[in-house]
Amino acid sequence: MDNLMQLSCEEFLAKLASKDAVPGGGGAAALSGAVGAALTSMVANLTVGKEKFMAVEGEMLRLLAAGEYLRRELLVLAQEDARVFDAFMNCYKMPKNTETEKELRAAKIQEAAEMAASIPLRIGEKSLSVLLLAAEAAELGNPAVITDAAVAALTGRAAVRSAIYNVRINLQLIKNEAYRSVTTARLEELEREAAELEIKILAQVDKVLALA
Repeated sequence: MDNLMQLSCEEFLAKLASKDAVPGGGGAAALSGAVGAALTSMVANLTVGKEKFMAVEGEMLRLLAAGEYLRRELLVLAQEDARVFDAFMNCYKMPKNTETEKELRAAKIQEAAEMAASIPLRIGEKSLSVLLLAAEAAELGNPAVITDAAVAALTGRAAVRSAIYNVRINLQLIKNEAYRSVTTARLEELEREAAELEIKILAQVDKVLALA
């Protein structure tokens, strides 16, 4: 498997467009979240060190560190999503000639399905954190780049929604009702929080642009 983190943008998109199963929607969601994180770092970088924004210097330095962390984490999750998908597909290649083999294969498929659901769930959670950073960037950052904070929010929001869909399709394969119930509740919470943050951030951006 290719190291997705080492690919250029052109190479990543070419693989995304190819017949290869990975990277797929999960990797795209993670990349979208990473783009949002990078944009929050950009806003912080264009705010830090400027005399007129010294009152928020500490917040911007913290935001910068958090944005860099989330960007790296989301890129790692893009790779992890590809790895667990490959592992999941390998379970279907396990032998099923005897009852014991069939039971082992079925158990491994369930185990792999839960793992395949857990990675996009983490992508969604990390991307929600990107939205939280975008809210700070829009409120406290250099207003000259506030639209970059808006794009950070929109790409982060897209990442959350995309990740949720990737979790949901894997949940269809999982028989563990307790796992399904807990995960579904978490998805609903993620969706609600992301939607509220998007509205809040874009309202802040629109307010600043109206005053410009």
